[in-house]
Amino acid sequence: MKRPTIADIARSAGVSKVAVSYALNDQPGVSEQTRAKIKAIARDVGWRPSNAARALNGAKARAVGLAVCRPARTLSVEPFFMELISGIESELAPRSIALMLQTVTSHDDEVELYRRWWGEGRVDGALLVDLHDDDVRIPAFASMDLPVVALGPPEAAGAVPAVWSDDGASIHETVAYLAALGHRHIARVAGLPKLAHTSVRDAAFEAGCRAAGLPEPVVVHTDYSGDEGARATRGLLIAAERPSAIVYDNDIMAVAGLSVAQELNLDVPRDLSLVAWDDSPFTQVVRPQLTALTRDIADYGASAARMLLAAVDEEPVQDSQVAAARLVPRASTSAPRRA
Repeated sequence: MKRPTIADIARSAGVSKVAVSYALNDQPGVSEQTRAKIKAIARDVGWRPSNAARALNGAKARAVGLAVCRPARTLSVEPFFMELISGIESELAPRSIALMLQTVTSHDDEVELYRRWWGEGRVDGALLVDLHDDDVRIPAFASMDLPVVALGPPEAAGAVPAVWSDDGASIHETVAYLAALGHRHIARVAGLPKLAHTSVRDAAFEAGCRAAGLPEPVVVHTDYSGDEGARATRGLLIAAERPSAIVYDNDIMAVAGLSVAQELNLDVPRDLSLVAWDDSPFTQVVRPQLTALTRDIADYGASAARMLLAAVDEEPVQDSQVAAARLVPRASTSAPRRA
């Protein structure tokens, strides 16, 4: 079915397109009787204003952008992104504001995408995820004058307002818990080393082990995939000095690590304790259920969306800290067999 246009309404009303424009935009130039007639016809035919045309008139696009610099398959396998998007939508949908989501292959492509969306009036603002140390996107956004809110450490966001949680505190809690159980050799299967939150976790993990009097920890960086998580786990478990506990930077890798431990006939948790970050249905349907770091990811997304909408409305915004992930012990952790 063809989308109704101003020309269609003008034909039905027997007036000019200019008169229709005046009526639909509540401008003077037509009588109240004609205005009411035109609006009634517009409702009957299902006419809606074009966002592109509204943008040309300086109206808001009523959309925000979210570009993710990861393979598209990441969105289908990582519960984190789906929960994050659900939180963002919980703020946007009630206000009839759209979320424009696209995956990109590089930060240069991401900046160019936002530049095009902003230049064409297709978005009113943007959400920035997966902050990097010395992130090249920060100065690029400053030059666009595009309202932006980052999700990640404020020190990496620069002048861009950020919504963040204290990942360092969560790591310290996890290491202290494992040390209290009697673990001396703790390893971590981490995410991408270039990400700012990975750097925060790396530093906190090393400091937490040092504070607990543990040996220098082993950290293996991966791409967050199950395959990489399994490969990293296998390497750790066949090493000369096997860790008695492993902390994973996401749930997918933790589940993959559990499979590897079972493949090697290791008892979880007596031979090997496992901790996952973030908590998700995946961590609770396996046996044993995985000890996990849990946080309200949907609230994280909602907080970022609220801040962005405030920035779009030219209200003052500043960095906002949400609750840190907290440890939920389950059956995958216990005192080591040789404690």
